[in-house]
Amino acid sequence: MKKTIDFCGRPLSIETGVMAKQANGAVMVQYGETAVLVTATCSKSDREGVDFLPLSVDYQEKFSASGRIPGGFFKREGRLGEGEILASRLTDRPIRPLFPKGYGRDTQIAATVYSFDKENESDLLGLIGASAALHISDIPFLGPVGAIRVGKIDGQLKLNPTIAEMDHSDLELIVAASREAIVMVEGAANQLPESEILEALKMAFEGIQPLLDLQDEVRRELGKEKFVVQAPVVNTEAIEKITGLVSSKLDELLTIKNKIERYQAIHSFEKKVKEGLLVESEDNQKVADLVESVVHDLIGAKMRTKIVTEKKRSDERKTDEIRNITSQVSVLPRTHGSALFTRGETQALVTTTLGTSDDEQRIDSMSGESKRRFMLHYNFPSFSVGEVRPNRGPGRREIGHGALATKALAAVLPGTEKFPYTIRVLSDVLESHGSSSMATVCGGALSMLDAGVPLKAPVAGIAMGLVKEDNQFFILSDISGDEDHVGDMDFKVAGTKEGITAVQMDIKVTGIGWDIVEQALEQARVGRIHILGKMAEALETNRSELSKHAPRLETIELPKEKIREVIGKGGETIRRLTEEGGAKIEISDDGIATIASSDADSLARTKQMIMDIIEDPEVGKIYKGKVVRIEEYGAFVNILPNSDGLLHVSEMISEGGGRINVNDVVKDGDIMEVRVLEIDRMGKVKLTQYLNPEDRPERPARESRPRRDQRNDQRGRGGRDRDRDRDRDRKRRY
Repeated sequence: MKKTIDFCGRPLSIETGVMAKQANGAVMVQYGETAVLVTATCSKSDREGVDFLPLSVDYQEKFSASGRIPGGFFKREGRLGEGEILASRLTDRPIRPLFPKGYGRDTQIAATVYSFDKENESDLLGLIGASAALHISDIPFLGPVGAIRVGKIDGQLKLNPTIAEMDHSDLELIVAASREAIVMVEGAANQLPESEILEALKMAFEGIQPLLDLQDEVRRELGKEKFVVQAPVVNTEAIEKITGLVSSKLDELLTIKNKIERYQAIHSFEKKVKEGLLVESEDNQKVADLVESVVHDLIGAKMRTKIVTEKKRSDERKTDEIRNITSQVSVLPRTHGSALFTRGETQALVTTTLGTSDDEQRIDSMSGESKRRFMLHYNFPSFSVGEVRPNRGPGRREIGHGALATKALAAVLPGTEKFPYTIRVLSDVLESHGSSSMATVCGGALSMLDAGVPLKAPVAGIAMGLVKEDNQFFILSDISGDEDHVGDMDFKVAGTKEGITAVQMDIKVTGIGWDIVEQALEQARVGRIHILGKMAEALETNRSELSKHAPRLETIELPKEKIREVIGKGGETIRRLTEEGGAKIEISDDGIATIASSDADSLARTKQMIMDIIEDPEVGKIYKGKVVRIEEYGAFVNILPNSDGLLHVSEMISEGGGRINVNDVVKDGDIMEVRVLEIDRMGKVKLTQYLNPEDRPERPARESRPRRDQRNDQRGRGGRDRDRDRDRDRKRRY
C-alpha cells in the first residue's frame, strides 16, 4: 500500500508491504525524489536482567543514492560518519520515551537512504519512517510522531525549505511532535530573539499534524496487532520495608553538597542496609537486591517533592538560581588560545588552534565533497564523573554534544575575508555534574577570544529543566546531573545578548504547554545574560594580537595571468618560494594566495618574493638586478624574477669616459642598481645606470630618414621604376 499527501508543496508518500517484509515493520518514505527505507525489528523475547530499553538506531546514507562512488581505497560505505550519527540521534531521541514500561526486547531501527535528489533532506525521513514502521508493526509503541524543519528565508519563516534555500536561512529548527505536544527540538539560529523561536515552534507543531494523520491511516488499513507487554512485577512489601529503613537517613545524606562525597556516602549506606537485611535473615536476599533501585527512585521522589513543596532544589538553590561560575583564560602556555570554565561541579578545559586552509576538514558524503573551516571536538573522559572505563574514542553522545556546541558558536564566527584562518576548538570535560555541552560553549567562546578570533559577540549556554506535577510546573535554571535525570525536560539554550544561536530540547512527559516553553525560553535568556557577565570578568572581547605561537596570515590577490608563474612548472616555483622564504603558501582556485608563518620575517620575505614575481616593471622605478647575459651592444639585467631588461652600452656609466667597452663596465653575475628608462609596445624593457634622470646626458636626436618619395626623387626616374616593379612582383606573389 502506498499513501501520498502534499507536504509543504511537495509529495510525501509512505509505502509498505513491498520491501523488507520479514521485519516487524518496514516502510519506504519518499519526499520528492529522496527515498529512505526504514525497518523496525525486535527480538523474540525480553533480554534478561536489563533495567533499560535495549534500543539501537542506525541511519545510513548510500553513495549510490546520489550517483556517487565512495572515495578512499575500499570504495564502499564504512562505519557511520558524523552526519549519519547525528541523524541517528535525531530519530532515537523522540521515539525512545514512547515505549511502554516493562518492554525489554532488543529493538533495532535501521534507516537507509536509497535515493537522494539533492533538493530534499533525508534525515527527517528517517525519523518519520521509524515512527511509521513502529506504528504499523506489532511492537508496542506509544506513537506516532512526526518531524519537520523550519527555516527563515528573506525574513519569513518557512516549513521544510529546500537544501538550496537553507543555504541562505537565518534559522534551522528541527522539531518532532506527537498529537499532544512537541517532544524534541534541535536547531541553530543567527542570534534570533526568543519570540521568533517560539513562533517557529508553534508553526512546526501545526505543520507536523498531517504526518500523524498519514501514519494513522496506514495503521488502520495494514497495522499489525501489538503484542502485550507484561508490566514489571512490583514487590510492594519489600519496597515499603526498604523505604522505612532508608528514608530518614537519605534526607540527611542529600544535604551533602559535594557530588562525589554524596554519592560515596549513599553507596556506603546502601551497603550497610543490605548487610543488615542479610544479617536479619538469609531469606531477605531478594529484598536486599532491591535496595539500589528503591534508593534511586526515592532520591528522585524526594528531590521533586522538595521543589514542589519548598520551591527549593536539593542543593538549596532557588528554581532560577545559577551555580557559582569561574572563568580563566590563557591557562596553557603554548596553545593559541585556552580557557578553563567552571560552573558548580562541571568544568571544561577548552583550547583553540588556528590553521590555514590546508587544515580544513574534507568531507566525502552522499551529498558530495565539502570542506569544514570550523571544527569543535568534545571529549568526555571517564574520570570526569569519577568512573573507570577504557577510552574507545568519541561515542554518539560526544558527537551530539559537540555538534550542538558547534552550532552555538558558528553563528558568531567572522567571515574568511576578515579572518582567513581554519579554527579548531577542543573541549575536554574535566568534571561533570550537569550540562557539560553548555560549559563547552562558554569555554569555547572564551578560548577563541583568547586566541584573538574576532567573534561577532561572546556566546554562553545554559541547560533548563522542568518538574511538572498535576497542574503545577517549575522551570529550573542550570540543572545538575541529578535534576536532569529525575526531571521532565532537558532544554539547552545558547546565544549572545542579542539572541539565540542554538537550542536542543528533549521532553520526557506529555502535555507540555506553550506557557512552559515560553517561560523556559525567557528564564534561559536571563540566565544566559548572567553567565555572559561572569565570562566578561575573565575576557570581554578578543585580544588585539594573536598568540606568538599562532601562524600569521597574509593574503595576496594574484592576477589571473600570474597564477601559473607563481606556481611554476609542476609546482617548482612555489616549492622554491616555500623553502627560501620559510613560510607556507596556499593558492585558491580564484587566485587568492595565502601566506602563513609564525615568524614575521619569514612571512615578509615570502610575501616580497611573490610580489616580485607578479610585479610588472615600472618606468622610472629603480631596481637592484643581476647581470645575466653580456653582448657587444650591452648587458641584460634580471630586475624581477620573470623580467629582464637591456642596459644598452649607451646607458652605461664609465669612470674613464670616452668609448665604452661593455666587458670593462659589467661582468656576468654582477649585482647593480638600474632604472627603467622605457618599456616599448612589445614589452621590452630598456634600462639605464643613471638613477637620477637629471644626471643622464641628452642624446643627439637621430636624423630622420627622407620619405620614400623624397628618396625616389633623389634617385631619379630609374629608382622609381624599380620600386614600382618590386611592388608589382610582391602583389603577384601574394
